Amino acid sequence: MNSSKANILNSICLMVIGLWGYSEVISPTALIPVYFGFVLFFCSFGLKKENKVIAHIAVLLTFIILIALVGMRLPKSIEQGGLGLVRVMLMIGTSALSMLYFIKSFIANRKVKK
Repeated sequence: MNSSKANILNSICLMVIGLWGYSEVISPTALIPVYFGFVLFFCSFGLKKENKVIAHIAVLLTFIILIALVGMRLPKSIEQGGLGLVRVMLMIGTSALSMLYFIKSFIANRKVKK
C-alpha cells in the first residue's frame, strides 16, 4: 500500500461512514467527515502524480479530521457507546493509517533527495 491508496481508503471510509452516521442522527455536523472525504478523494489524483502541494493539502486535511475525531467526537462516542463508537473508531483508524503512509512517503522522498 502507498499513500495514494491509503488516502483513497480513508476518503471512502469517511464518506460512507459519515453518510451512515447522518442517516441515524440527521445532524449537519455528521456530514463533516463526508466533506473531508470528498476533498481527500479528489486529492488522490494529485497524490498519484506526486504533486507536493496536493500531498501537503491531503496531509493537513487528514490531520485536521483526525484531531477532530479524537479530540471532539471520541469522548462523546465513548460516553454513548454503540455503533457510533464503532463508526468513530473506524474513521480514526483509517485516518491514522493514512497519516502513517503519508509520513512514510515523506521520509522516503527525503532519502531519495539525499
